[in-house]
Amino acid sequence: MSELSVPRPRLAGGHSRSHALEHAAAYAARAPSVHNSRPWQISVSPSGMAIRADRTRQLRTLDPRGRELVRSVGAALFNARVALAERGWASEITRLPDRDDPDLLAEVRPVPGSPNHALAALAPVVVLRRTNRRRFTAPNVPDAALRRLTAIAELEGVLFIPVVDDGHRRLITRLTQQADAVQNADRAFRAQLRHRTTRAADDFDGVPARVGPSVNGRLHDDGALRDLGTGAAGELLSDTSDADRTMVLLATWTDDQLAWLRAGEAMQHVQLELTRLGWVAGPLPQVIEVPLTRTQLRAALTWGAHPQILLRIGSPAPIPGTPPRQRSGVVLDRQLPSGPAALPVERTAGG
Repeated sequence: MSELSVPRPRLAGGHSRSHALEHAAAYAARAPSVHNSRPWQISVSPSGMAIRADRTRQLRTLDPRGRELVRSVGAALFNARVALAERGWASEITRLPDRDDPDLLAEVRPVPGSPNHALAALAPVVVLRRTNRRRFTAPNVPDAALRRLTAIAELEGVLFIPVVDDGHRRLITRLTQQADAVQNADRAFRAQLRHRTTRAADDFDGVPARVGPSVNGRLHDDGALRDLGTGAAGELLSDTSDADRTMVLLATWTDDQLAWLRAGEAMQHVQLELTRLGWVAGPLPQVIEVPLTRTQLRAALTWGAHPQILLRIGSPAPIPGTPPRQRSGVVLDRQLPSGPAALPVERTAGG
């Protein structure tokens, strides 16, 4: 079997709608989120699931517009789609269903029909996905894999732009360093970033310090990977230069809540496919978060589309984990019978 072939999964047939929804809620709660904030609320009923933005968990200084919050909810929505397909159900998705309730970001209903086998094939890697924060050790991602990822992003309505030109790579290095300087000049930004990324290893919220770089002074990094403020508590190597590694940009033609949600779905689809192929991704968020550098990136790379997510891709050594938020904090109004929906605890999971 070639590395790009998608095996037809063995679907777990015969699952009731209620148990399929429980399964989907468990998968959605496992999605990656900005600094492991898990900024969503998931309500399940006998007929479907609602996924809302939890504004009490918005990182107001790091993410004032809520762009990263909505993208995080998009990742949770995609995981729910995967879970329903794996349980043998087709799904009906309504994004932003209520104009008068902008925090209701998606409604998901299992419906009779043929499940999406390509999505179902991603279910086994949901618990294996990692957010990488260290130097990559493998060669660049092959062109065949990048073509496949481009097609996957297009299925989600999002542009996938590999950064292959050396000049563009140098530009991204410069812009990320510029954005990092802007953000680190903001005392409130530094304080919130440090608060979110220096948690104890057994905390169920935020990112444990051990998954950040060990830094004594300046982080030595040609690509300006973010110094998470972990200091000597970090366990990853501080030599994390990756300026010559594969980078890709996800972009959308509009820049509103629907675009952010679809970008989050595309990001998670891409990351799960990368995991299935044996790769991992790590974000380079600074250049997207600072308006000036984001505008410069758009002018250089996206042909008028709006940059949403910048990723570096490769293969690192194993990394320590970030614990998921407690299920009771994200799944609400449960009216379904209990069932075998919980995912196995992955003690060495990434962020």
